[in-house]
Parts: sequence; structure tokens; C-alpha cells
Amino acid sequence: HVVHLLASPFYGGPERQMLGLAHYLPNDVRSVYLSFAEHGLAQPFVDEVRRQGYEGTLLRHNTPNMFASIREVAGELRRLQADVVCCSGYKPDLVGWRAARRVGIPVVSVSHGWTAVTWKVRRYEALDRCILRWMDAVVCVSKGQADKVRRAGVPDAKVVVIQNAIGEDAFVEPDAECRAEMMAWFSQPPHWLVGSAGRLSPEKGLAVFIEAAALVAEIRPTVGFVLFGDGPLRADLGRRIAERGLQGRFVMAGFRHDLQRFLPNLDVGVISSFTEGLPGFLLETGAACVPVVATSVCGVPEVIDEGRTGHLVVAGDAKALADRIVALLDSDAQRRAMGRAARDRVRSEFSFTTMGRQYYQLLSTVVGTARVS
Repeated sequence: HVVHLLASPFYGGPERQMLGLAHYLPNDVRSVYLSFAEHGLAQPFVDEVRRQGYEGTLLRHNTPNMFASIREVAGELRRLQADVVCCSGYKPDLVGWRAARRVGIPVVSVSHGWTAVTWKVRRYEALDRCILRWMDAVVCVSKGQADKVRRAGVPDAKVVVIQNAIGEDAFVEPDAECRAEMMAWFSQPPHWLVGSAGRLSPEKGLAVFIEAAALVAEIRPTVGFVLFGDGPLRADLGRRIAERGLQGRFVMAGFRHDLQRFLPNLDVGVISSFTEGLPGFLLETGAACVPVVATSVCGVPEVIDEGRTGHLVVAGDAKALADRIVALLDSDAQRRAMGRAARDRVRSEFSFTTMGRQYYQLLSTVVGTARVS
């Protein structure tokens, strides 16, 4: 009986990974989800958990009231007769570790990545690095994240790499009606569509994407740019788009539950992040047969084979990003070949079937060791 503890301000990458996992574990595993309420922002995630047939609960207590939070989570673990708790994020790690120890069950952290977006987050993430040393196991979503976790002092024996995955439903073909819908978002329909998706927050480097878009637009004026997602930088990014004269050519499409419907209709995908674990958007574009130009950070090079499945650039370099985008736009044959290679790699190496088998082996070992001891 696996209980997942999250802090979900929206239904994002970690939530999709942990909920998707439940479908690929054997029938003798029961998965339940607890989330801090995050001022009501976690409700869509819990609603999706329930829609998919699993038990989901919003917790009443939250940090900084740590003691009440630990008591509540411990009570839930007892009520659910949990065998193990899996924590995603620094807050779940801090609370979940203490709650699991209070109940006497093993605890596993899933390290999706650190963002360092504010001084408060940096403080919590520093504490998280310490707490990880005391977990029974730490799952890292990429080899790059595993290197960071080891540098934080986590013993190598506790570090397990289980890369993020994607389901078969993401392997969607382009649709002429959907592409026409996307074209209608622009004041003048573009010839090409270049897009990105993710939380609109500093670590995603989206100001660099906008700057690269402006450079591309100067030499390829028939390109349209799309950014899917929402977050704290939405207003700031909108101002940057206006300042670079990209109104009508750079669309902020907001958060979409049906993102997979749109991705196959892009010509090029973009990841401009300064830090990542292993981005779901990279797997989704690969499944959609779309080549990506991405910054070479953490787990990204584990998916992109430079020049074969996409292109890698240095983080923060808008000109390099723009140059690679233009090169792909100028070669239909290269785009198609890279897209096919990306799809083949994602299908063969990043399946939920493999991910489920790896998690089952780990959780069986962790629970079995706890029962013996």
C-alpha cells in the first residue's frame, strides 16, 4: 500500500508522473494520494486523482505549522495502513519523513529537481538536501539529478535512478483541424509554429525564449511562437513580448489539459530552462514526433542525442537558441528525421511500463527490508 505525499499548486509534471505510475504497478499495489491544499490550488490535482479511480485527500494543515502537519500526515498513514510513503518535493520530504518515522514505515523521496526560484525556496531546498540523507531511498528522475543528490551527501546505496516516463496516449499524430485552430490564434496565420510549455517561473528561462523568438522573427518573419502554461511570471513575460514587438506573433496559450492534442502540430519545440530534472515536455514532444532545441541542463542530454533527436545549446544563450531553431525551420527533411528519431527513442527508453517495473522492484525491496527489521 503506497501513499504519495505531494504539494501540488497545479497539475504539473511531478503530479502526472506519480499518478501515471499507479496505472503501471501490479494489481497487488494500492496507490493513494495526499496533497497539501496550497490555498486551494491542489484541488485540480486531487480531482484528477479521483477521476482516474484513486483515493485523493487534501490535507488540512500546512507549513509553517510543521507539528500539526506531521501529526495529520501520520494519522493518515495509520488510517490507510500504509506500507511506504513516497514524497515529491521539499515540503513533502520534510513532513513525510517525520510522519513515516512516527508511524514506523519506510519513506522514499522522489527527487524531481530543485529550482532555487526565491530565497524562501532556496532555504527549504537546502534543508531538503539534508533530509534526503535520512530517507530509506531517493529516486532521481534523471542521472543528472542523481549526481546532484550524491553531491548533497546522500549515500550512493540509497540513490536510485528511475527516469521520468510517458504513456502510449501521448503518441498522437498531427491533426489539420487542430493546426488550423492554432493558426487562428495569430493576427496573421504563420507558416511555421515553434512552441514551448511549462510553469511560467524563473527557472524555465522563458525570457530567453522570448529573446530568441525576437531574433528568429527578424530573419524568418512568418514564424509563430506559442507558450503553453501559467505561473507567477505571466504578466512579466507578456510585457517582454510587447517590448520585443512580438504582439500577434507570440501567443501565450495558458494552461491546457489537452496539451497533447496541440504538440504534434508544432514544427519545433523549445526548452530554455536553467535547471531541470527530466522535463515531461521533452518526452511529450518526442512522442509527438517533434524535434526540440533545448538547453543542456541536468537530465535533458539523457533524452536528446545532439544532431540526431534534437539540438542542445548552453543555458541563457538566446542567439544559439535562435540559430538552432532557424536551422531546423530551414530543413524539412532534417526536422522530419529528427522527429522520427526522437519518437523512437522515447518509445523504447521512457515507457511507463519500464518505470512501473523499476518502482515495484524498489518499493518491494524497501518494504520487505522494513518488515524483516
